[in-house]
Amino acid sequence: MDPATALPCDPADLKAGATPTLLDLAPAEWGRHPLLAEEPPFRARQVREWVFGAGVTDPLRMTNLPEGLRRRLADDGAVTPLAIEREHLSADGARKFLFRTRDEHGVETVLIPAGDRRTLCVSSQVGCAMGCLFCASGLAGFTRNLTAGEMVAQVVMANGAASPAGRVNRVVMMGMGEPLLNYANLLSAMRLFTAEEGCGLGARRITVSTVGIPARIRDLADAGLGVHLALSLHAPTAALREKIIPPARRVPLDELMEAIRYYFEKSGREVLIEYILLAGVNDSEDEAQALARLVKRYRATVNLIPANPVVGLPYRPPAGDAIARFQREVRRRGIRCTVRRRRGDDVSAACGQLAGG
Repeated sequence: MDPATALPCDPADLKAGATPTLLDLAPAEWGRHPLLAEEPPFRARQVREWVFGAGVTDPLRMTNLPEGLRRRLADDGAVTPLAIEREHLSADGARKFLFRTRDEHGVETVLIPAGDRRTLCVSSQVGCAMGCLFCASGLAGFTRNLTAGEMVAQVVMANGAASPAGRVNRVVMMGMGEPLLNYANLLSAMRLFTAEEGCGLGARRITVSTVGIPARIRDLADAGLGVHLALSLHAPTAALREKIIPPARRVPLDELMEAIRYYFEKSGREVLIEYILLAGVNDSEDEAQALARLVKRYRATVNLIPANPVVGLPYRPPAGDAIARFQREVRRRGIRCTVRRRRGDDVSAACGQLAGG
């Protein structure tokens, strides 16, 4: 599917009666927007260059457009379906954005700088239906899917907030929501992430994180986008996983892991196994050994994530050197195992802390 002509959102996901913004449309369709339809065709190209090239979504700053057009675009809110309501800067350099949708929902996104990497943690839904015990995103339940335009807007607007040398160069679909439960919009968004006339990111710089929807994992493999996949496993056995992630009781663990095998065989991309460490829940030596036995059958790397505190939830990371001991047990059995560095926890921007405001 050509990303220039693929509609990046399902019109049914737009608020009833709402006019699509430019980011709700495929780039090739921008010239048909009501405010650009009567303009020379090159005006739509100029606007695209401002939006995707410079991260500028305020039409009043698009200085090569006629003043009247700039004002009409601004007055109509025609460029982006999101507005930045607040920004929080962490002491470690991570930046959390609270975006407001046109129907007044809050969505959080985190920009994480590290050397020459600027990774954006993008949300795919308002809220989340998964109900993972340790995560703030699902505390208020699920509200709705984000459109592809709303996902792309997170990248574009984060670029606008960054310096010219600090544009987003990696996207991880690890924010609020379960991306594979918003599959059609996710695919459209990723096509614009990678398109030259869109965000221009390489597929190898995009990661989709999922709690595990086997059929959709296989669909994503078959789509041939070449993006990375991360599985939020969090437990080495079905019984324990069902306690941590309640919907897991509907997905046999063997079926899920075979979908992971299929993804690797189809895409050639080694899967990342995410494992949040919850003190007294899933951090024992026995569980480390069981995790290694499970993962050893697949081409995967384990990434340990010490739990981050969430107001109203009792879970904490293991104390002392328990994380290092767990890692050693996994590594001793020949599994590559890393520990995710905590970023942005002082502004509730770390893994599991995004709640939409």
